[in-house]
Amino acid sequence: MKGVLLVNLGSPESPTAKAVKPYLDEFLMDERVIDVPKWLRTILVRGIILQTRPKKSAKAYAKIWWDEGSPLIVISERFTKKLRKHTDMPVALGMSYGTMTIQNALQELKAKGVDDILLVPLYPHYAMSSYETVVVKTMEVQKEFFPNMQLTTLPAFYHNSEYIKALSQSIAHGLQDFEYDHILFSYHGIPERHIRKSDPTNYHCKIDGSCCSINSVAHHTCYRHQVYETTELVKAELGLKEEKVSSSFQSRLAGDPWLKPYTDYEFERLAKEGKKRLAVITPAFVSDCLETLEEIAMEGKEQFMEAGGESYKHIPCMNDNDAWVQVMANWLNTWEESGALPSN
Repeated sequence: MKGVLLVNLGSPESPTAKAVKPYLDEFLMDERVIDVPKWLRTILVRGIILQTRPKKSAKAYAKIWWDEGSPLIVISERFTKKLRKHTDMPVALGMSYGTMTIQNALQELKAKGVDDILLVPLYPHYAMSSYETVVVKTMEVQKEFFPNMQLTTLPAFYHNSEYIKALSQSIAHGLQDFEYDHILFSYHGIPERHIRKSDPTNYHCKIDGSCCSINSVAHHTCYRHQVYETTELVKAELGLKEEKVSSSFQSRLAGDPWLKPYTDYEFERLAKEGKKRLAVITPAFVSDCLETLEEIAMEGKEQFMEAGGESYKHIPCMNDNDAWVQVMANWLNTWEESGALPSN
């Protein structure tokens, strides 16, 4: 029997330092998030980061926490509930980190008689620290606890035409009644070394401004190429002017170089160049979370206005909007009927 496993990032159980600390420990100790030897990762995470970060992160979570709980969890659950109405297959929701574990979600599917699963990482783009870790974690849990289950993985869908249309519709809706000077596509940042590590050719990805536009098998696992491709496809779909659109990368840690340009630097640059009315989109996520709701919608607005901006609008992720639900339902039902996965 076929079934579906949706997997998103996860969240602490409450916006308190006590709850945030074990969540951050699990997240940051993932070897695909901080990809250094375990002894060094342990020193960095448990000896340094976890001494101060939980309290700071708890304050950030408190700013965006909903009455129902963590926005990411609530939105993901709403999406799952809607999706179930559009497919006959059982659909379970799990998280990479936190108490809503992948193991519990697989157990839920097993109890319903499912032995053939479509794994859906809820990330449009391939990255070591997001899409890849979902796939690896799920395979490890499946191998250890559910050896008789079969897994098929939905590929990164960053350039799928149905996804691009749904994303574009969501953006167009968010832009209604907002006269922008500029639209910034702000993507989650990753270290440059992750791009090179994900390059199967070991030579193509130079992050030199040209390699992302030169066709290569490396693009199948190149986050940088994929996010820029998403921006270009949305620009074409909505007929956006070239000079009014740019891309950047948010959320970085100190240390090695991360993908540039940095979003916070772009806020200042755009404001000083006379772009007074800024719309910001975060297409690395399908569901709003701490990073989009606090870092971009709140801190980003403050940074842009302090730099001389006059009007700022954060456009929400697709979340559980009906067009996005229908796109996912189409993919699931096609897989159920024929085994086919989404095409470009």
